[in-house]
Amino acid sequence: MGADSNLRVLDAGVVRPSDINLPAHSLPFTFFDVRWLRRPPVQRLFLYRLEHHHHHTVQQLILGLKASLSKALTLFYPLAGHVRFAPNTNRYELFYQPGDGVAFTVAECDTDVNDLARSSDGEPVQVASLAPLVPTLPNGRAVLALQATELLGGRGLALGVTVHHSAGDGASSTHFLHTWAAVCNGAVEMPPPPVIDRTLIADPMGLYDIYCKEMPTDDGEVEFVTSSVSSLPDDQLVATFTLPQELLSGIKDTLAREAARLHAAPPHRCSSMLAAYSFIWSCYCRAKQEQNQTKTTYFLFAVDHRARLKPPVPATYFGNCINPAIAAARHDELAAAGTGGLFTAFMAIASALEEEVGERSQERWDGCIERARGAMKAGAMFVVGSPRFRVYDINFGFGRPGKVVAVSAAKTGTMPMADAPNGVAGVEVGVSFPAGGMEHFRHCFDDAMHAIGMQEQVYL
Repeated sequence: MGADSNLRVLDAGVVRPSDINLPAHSLPFTFFDVRWLRRPPVQRLFLYRLEHHHHHTVQQLILGLKASLSKALTLFYPLAGHVRFAPNTNRYELFYQPGDGVAFTVAECDTDVNDLARSSDGEPVQVASLAPLVPTLPNGRAVLALQATELLGGRGLALGVTVHHSAGDGASSTHFLHTWAAVCNGAVEMPPPPVIDRTLIADPMGLYDIYCKEMPTDDGEVEFVTSSVSSLPDDQLVATFTLPQELLSGIKDTLAREAARLHAAPPHRCSSMLAAYSFIWSCYCRAKQEQNQTKTTYFLFAVDHRARLKPPVPATYFGNCINPAIAAARHDELAAAGTGGLFTAFMAIASALEEEVGERSQERWDGCIERARGAMKAGAMFVVGSPRFRVYDINFGFGRPGKVVAVSAAKTGTMPMADAPNGVAGVEVGVSFPAGGMEHFRHCFDDAMHAIGMQEQVYL
């Protein structure tokens, strides 16, 4: 299915917060928010298999999604607003006023849900077949757009969620999705409400102005990108691999043995997250046909600072509160066969984490954008998402998603990460390559499992 080839839009409307008495509200951007202004939005696709539904009942489900969205937006009203310059200033804010709402598209498509959801076992899916199912943001710097698409014969429903990162990080956007789902499925216990107060983030170092200076602007206005998949090659593939707990434990044991053998003290304990990062980064480097074997390559992952700021901000703070940790190592050392590449990756990642959370780390935040930009230019893999967001628990009342795809991460070098599907203990990671590269990555993945004593196909 090429882009838009068999997608039929049935309705393109707007859903507004149910509380008509919500007053206008301005949320001034913090330094954590402003750095995302030029970045493309995050586009996620939730694929639900529907048993024994027909067209009429699917349309009922979509009506239920809209009604519950209206209630959820009363709590998360900034998502109905738009980004603008605060009046008479050159500072950005997220502004909501009565009458604002979220674009909600209803469509149908003749693609089978099983063809799209099969990427859960290392089977690749063409990004071009997923792209029409996620909406673009409407003009006017809106920060959220939604699309519900009935899939072939009512056997599936695709929910496309496009959210601009300047409005909030993954913890905030998934907090909203969990709340919306809880309202929709009539949950007895609701998630806690969001804390909407950007004054909680202090900026004694003037980072907002430092970050703004580093963003190229046209006529003082920052370009606001409304989609992230418009420029991808036709043969771009995306696939996900599940790393069950058994494999993560195997990786940790291997790393512990290697550290003992080399008398190396890792700067940080090996969590499941670090084990997964190390394993995929070394596999990815092995799969990448790099000309310059001695070049430094980078790995970026987000660190949530809500609990680390002084004073800390609540876990339910709505906005951005993440900073990248940047690991660096030589390509040939990361791509080394056996367990060498894995250990190199782990030591670099553990050291980057220590640097980001250690004493006085925040004193170096003024150079953060420059460091991240340099890493991306040199060639980097970067993580989006987190198993902590529990995207596979987002149940609107018609079952858990069969597959969640981070469509915006379908660029080479991006690694979407989530909890494992089907209630499996472990994590799910995604990779994206043009057609030939995906096959090569699978071989590298299998080889890496053999190196730590695991059998092939543990990800199936």
